[in-house]
Amino acid sequence: MIDRTIKRSLGQMIKGVQVVGAAHDGVMRAYTSHWVSQISFEEPIVMASVSPKHDTYPLMIESGRFSVSILAGDQVMEGQYFSYPGRKFRYVAPEFLELDEHGLPIVPNSVAYLTCEVFDRIERFDHDLFLANVTHVAEGRLEAPPLLYSARHGWRITGDNAREKGVSIRDQLLERVAELPPED
Repeated sequence: MIDRTIKRSLGQMIKGVQVVGAAHDGVMRAYTSHWVSQISFEEPIVMASVSPKHDTYPLMIESGRFSVSILAGDQVMEGQYFSYPGRKFRYVAPEFLELDEHGLPIVPNSVAYLTCEVFDRIERFDHDLFLANVTHVAEGRLEAPPLLYSARHGWRITGDNAREKGVSIRDQLLERVAELPPED
């Protein structure tokens, strides 16, 4: 079991919320995640951390692909619904999913949608890491603030800017560097 202090500290991390979906042989499933990350600047590559306990997991293995719906701040109901295995809610909200043009389940009215093709899977601990190329993206409501989640603070909506508009901290730091004597 994870140490309480470590768990509380890690719980401070706040991340965007996505719904990861997969389909295979006429079955589609999805789950809420805040563990999908872009991992490359040069290539459109993402990593999804997935529990083998999710009913989406075997569909991702069999199909070799998955979708990512980036949730907007007003989609907490969808986020909450998919945060439990679908069987617990007995799949009572089919309106929360539709198939995209690639046959993958997506959450309607999300910020954006990704189609991902798995190229590697790393089996570790209680979650596997799926590395995937983003092969297609569709814009949704890009202007909508994203939904965020923290284990300690719960569901949040992106808020105010963290810095003053028009002020470049990077430029201020570069000015300070320019004032330093040249390096030898």
